[in-house]
Amino acid sequence: MQPGGGLNGAGSASHTQSMRVLVIFPGALGDLICVAPALAVLERRHRGASLELMARAELARFAAGRIAGIARGHSIDRVEVSALFRETGPGSDDARGFFGQFAHIHSFFAAEDARMRRALGQAAGGPVSFYPFRPDGDGHIAAEYLRSIDAAGQPLEVPIDLLPSDLEEAERALREAQAQPGRYVLIFPGSGSPAKSWPAENFARLADAIAPVQSALVVLGPAEEEIAQAFAGRRAHVLTERELGAVAALARMAAAFVGNDSGVSHLAAAAGARGVVMFGPTDPARWRPIGAVTVIRREPIDQIEVSEVAGALESIVSDQ
Repeated sequence: MQPGGGLNGAGSASHTQSMRVLVIFPGALGDLICVAPALAVLERRHRGASLELMARAELARFAAGRIAGIARGHSIDRVEVSALFRETGPGSDDARGFFGQFAHIHSFFAAEDARMRRALGQAAGGPVSFYPFRPDGDGHIAAEYLRSIDAAGQPLEVPIDLLPSDLEEAERALREAQAQPGRYVLIFPGSGSPAKSWPAENFARLADAIAPVQSALVVLGPAEEEIAQAFAGRRAHVLTERELGAVAALARMAAAFVGNDSGVSHLAAAAGARGVVMFGPTDPARWRPIGAVTVIRREPIDQIEVSEVAGALESIVSDQ
């Protein structure tokens, strides 16, 4: 892909001649899942238009064809975005050339930056609406995103549409792990903060505890390789370098999942999986994954006992 190029997603070619609407969103995976209900509302408001998402490259690629009618993704690291922060120069022409293609732009990015607001307004081909990123409020963050776009009360659950390639990759992973659909638990031991992370050793002990009944599949992200050491010699199969679509498919086919307050826990719940999510310092009333999840909270988080998590998982699996 050339610098500043788009990240094409499923179905994008059929929308190239349609009216185009852009949503700019700067958050991480969990943020994207939480803003999905608001994206679904925006998609309905622009019925018949091509709704496109500008976000982190891997999230823009994942969202296309899977979340809230997103037809195409664009990296938020495009050169045209950096051009918005320059008052003058050749970059301003780049910004107009890209942002001028859209009939409406909805931005959750830099809403407090007056210069950026002005520059995006000048570069846009139509109206620009700005909303806060992680808006304040007493409710769940997904509800607050809805409130910020004047859509309070709309449903908080937005299903992920899996692609055939997601299911195929998940099935390959299961064959590799010698696991069967509905007969394994997905374990997500990572998170964005040590304070939000149950000890990796506890996850490993949990994998041993459930092994007589359920296979344990451990999913690690690109920055979590060191966690794999905790599972050496344990009764668990470690999966690394998996695309988000495949992780969502693995979650949908799992008996249950267990994880920290993290983006992948939000992803698994949105994919339809039932699971256990552990919280420490963050408030589950605001940040819990939307879906069929059991929340266990202790502060500090390492006060949560392995037996308590195993019991919660057993209740979920036996209830199916």
